[in-house]
Amino acid sequence: MQFVCRYGAPDGRVLTEVQTGSDVDSVRRELERQGFHIFEVKPRGFSFQLRNPFAGKRKVPPQEFLAFNQELAALLRAGLPLLQALDLMLERMQNPVMNEVLTEVRDKVRSGAELSDAFEDFGDLFPPIYSSSLRAGERSGELEQVIRRFMRYLKLLLDARKRVVSALVYPSVLVGLSVLMLVVMAVYVVPNFSKFYADLDAELPAITQWTLAISFFLRDHFLAIIVAVVVSSIVFRSWFRSPSGRRAFDSFKLRVPLLGEIFHRFALSEYCRSLATLLAGGIPLVSALETATSAVGNVHVSGKLRPAIDDVREGTALHVAVERSGTFPHMAVNMLKVGEATGSLDEMLNSIGDYFDEFVETRVGRLLSLVEPVMLIIMGILIAILLISIYLPMFGALSQMSV
Repeated sequence: MQFVCRYGAPDGRVLTEVQTGSDVDSVRRELERQGFHIFEVKPRGFSFQLRNPFAGKRKVPPQEFLAFNQELAALLRAGLPLLQALDLMLERMQNPVMNEVLTEVRDKVRSGAELSDAFEDFGDLFPPIYSSSLRAGERSGELEQVIRRFMRYLKLLLDARKRVVSALVYPSVLVGLSVLMLVVMAVYVVPNFSKFYADLDAELPAITQWTLAISFFLRDHFLAIIVAVVVSSIVFRSWFRSPSGRRAFDSFKLRVPLLGEIFHRFALSEYCRSLATLLAGGIPLVSALETATSAVGNVHVSGKLRPAIDDVREGTALHVAVERSGTFPHMAVNMLKVGEATGSLDEMLNSIGDYFDEFVETRVGRLLSLVEPVMLIIMGILIAILLISIYLPMFGALSQMSV
């Protein structure tokens, strides 16, 4: 679990950061052991969910969030103070969710809070890398440059996801229309032939009997099937949102033939992009690893990468810690080793992210080139079986009449 911790450092600074632990007491004890004075430790996102009705269900669209950061960076580049920039953006903000969020952020900044802390209080509504990047920009005095660097990171992720989704549109439409046609024929067309078969007064072939049995079952229990599908979807969604369900489903996705490796490489691309962005913004390696690990969409991959944080904290080289996790391919580990040796780790991480993105795009393209003809063949076979089962009794009756 993740906890928002507010504590005092020995040098007098008051820090608010996200820490990982099993419970509040263990996180508090760990911080006290490091010499910090603890003010507050609370589960991440808890207070936001109490105060904001749109937490969890309502989301800020990625494109809307990207446009917000573009405008904020432009205003800061023009020399406007942060508070004045937020006021100007609120006057033109049309998205209701973002308007409410930005109003609360503006009020917190006006009361003396830092921009990074104001966004961090919104839990999972925004990616954890965002507040960490803002904090790095505030400490270095390069907030505008850090925001632009985050925008490049977000654009790369959105472009990668958009390419994958657009590649899946045609097969999804093809399968959906084929299934719809089969259901219409099975529920409405085939049962209408039963009266005709009764008038033939002939023994029906086995394939026709099976087709009629399935068609009558679908027709007589159509509403029950729809209700069962809806209820199953709701139960699955509730299970998926639970920590154990999310972990189990993400682990299952990695084991799916042909698709598992694509999901795995995409998760590693997210990790490398996040880590590169944080390191380029001046975040220390251990803190960057904690945030980058939390930013990985696949919980199973994130869990396997988490022990690397403790290894690096204890002095282990990053490429060694990552290799121990067993998640990175050998070539990527070697590239990390070179990046650490040459002092250009952030650039090397971006190169690894490019490699993973290219792998995902290439593999998805190859997979779709196989899926489309296979789906056409399968649907053609199913439709052929359905038509044969309908017309076979007619052919049998005609042959008897000719004899």
